[in-house]
Amino acid sequence: MSKLSLIKKILILVLILALPGFLYYLLTVKGKNRYHPLAKFGPKEIAKTTRRVKGKDIPDTVYHTLNDFKLTDQDGKQVTSKAFDDKIFIANFFYTNCPNICTTMNANMDSLSRAWVKNKMVYFASITVDPDRDTAPVLKEYSTKFPGSAKWFFLTGDTSTIYPLARTGFLVNALKVDKDNFIYSDKLILIDSHKRIRGYYSGASMPDVLRLNDEIKVLISEELLAKDTPLY
Repeated sequence: MSKLSLIKKILILVLILALPGFLYYLLTVKGKNRYHPLAKFGPKEIAKTTRRVKGKDIPDTVYHTLNDFKLTDQDGKQVTSKAFDDKIFIANFFYTNCPNICTTMNANMDSLSRAWVKNKMVYFASITVDPDRDTAPVLKEYSTKFPGSAKWFFLTGDTSTIYPLARTGFLVNALKVDKDNFIYSDKLILIDSHKRIRGYYSGASMPDVLRLNDEIKVLISEELLAKDTPLY
């Protein structure tokens, strides 16, 4: 294969991967509709500060953000909320003994993490709802099933941290029913660099996972416009 032919194939692959989000962005910015960022989920309140928009003082809005947290990853290292400062990340809740849905969710997380492995802005976090059994060594063994885990934290800790973080931070359910059963969400949750929730997607739904992939691109565009941060 000639060098020129190889370069052409690489360019075509890059265009295929980038096109859906780029077209979405162009349509919303340049098309009939004005560009609107992704929604911000959770409670919000009006701040005392204002900003000037078209000659008018508009009150700022304070949006819901994640609680600060301190957990442990699959390598036994402490991970705090600061690890995700200035990062986009996708989070979900699971447990290693989960019979069905967790495998599907994390297989889809694996596909996404492999797709974004070279991007400096995008990270992944899977938080166990069964920390008594899902210790760091157990999570380390579990993570080997997923080859795309280079920027993917598998996190454990105390239920006194994890359950409130799920309910009041990520705004999803997390609860132990009995020894082998847990209530938890099947959602993949998109978080922006300010730790605001920007989207919920069913981890078992391929259309939702594809939408998440495109909306990661939209969120990156939004972040780059705001910060002028290099993409790679």
